[in-house]
Amino acid sequence: MVEGEEVLLSSRRRLAGELRRLREQTGLSGRQLAERIGISQSKISRIESSITLPTAVEVASWGAAAGCSDSAITMLGVLADAAYTEVHPWTTAMRDRTHLQDDIQDIEGRAWKRMIYEPSLVPGLLQTAEYARRVFAMFDPPYLELDLPVVVTARLDRQVALFDQDKRFEFLITEAALRWRVGPVRTLLAQLDRIASLSTLENVSIGLIPHSAPALTHAPHGFVVLNFIDGADDAHGEPDSDGEVGTLALVETVHANLTVSDPLQTALYQRQWSRLERMAVYGHNARGLLAAISADLRALPSKEDP
Repeated sequence: MVEGEEVLLSSRRRLAGELRRLREQTGLSGRQLAERIGISQSKISRIESSITLPTAVEVASWGAAAGCSDSAITMLGVLADAAYTEVHPWTTAMRDRTHLQDDIQDIEGRAWKRMIYEPSLVPGLLQTAEYARRVFAMFDPPYLELDLPVVVTARLDRQVALFDQDKRFEFLITEAALRWRVGPVRTLLAQLDRIASLSTLENVSIGLIPHSAPALTHAPHGFVVLNFIDGADDAHGEPDSDGEVGTLALVETVHANLTVSDPLQTALYQRQWSRLERMAVYGHNARGLLAAISADLRALPSKEDP
């Protein structure tokens, strides 16, 4: 497992290690265990490699097949619950590290489709260098001034993925986020131009949610939904004979990052996305909104331009 996944998926690794230990302790091969609990041998391998999370039923069946007591099976269930929703405080994740951009890139790199919703600022994958620098300068705890070029460069490196036609990116951004005064007018105008430019990529969809859109849901914070395929047999994300489509949600809060793998919870984020999507405008209407915001910014008195 790469370093980024180790940071973000530690509970998943603990569960995988315990399940592997139980199988080896009982002397069962992967094939034998698969036959006992009714799943494929390849899925056993992916679970033990922490690539795939087992369902609650599979965890219980695994424990029973390994001869665990009821209390031990219950504890396995607790480990599985922890793996499905992990909380990673920024102070812990950032310990002895300059930034987490490489870690995020590692996680994103496994996904064939990314859905990013932002209510308060332009998403990192769309940010210009100056916009990103000003965002990072506001972090608490703050970055050292000498570290800002490093973290900005790492964020821009993540954006190379936008030009991979085998990957799909979908963005939903509120008008409030587009109008957020992170810097002078020239910075915001350049940022709006970049959004318009990237929206022309065939594998990128950018929906904008105007103030005037009737509310269909309330999503108080941004989130990212990643769709990936376990057991993909090629670089294009096509599944092998036992491949499964998986979903992961990442949620940034003030104090921590949440990694959500529970299918019921990730389905909730996908439902939220669908409602937000119906509030958004695209194509010509989206470009019209960007132009209107740009016109408003240019009309501001010069003294309001910090």
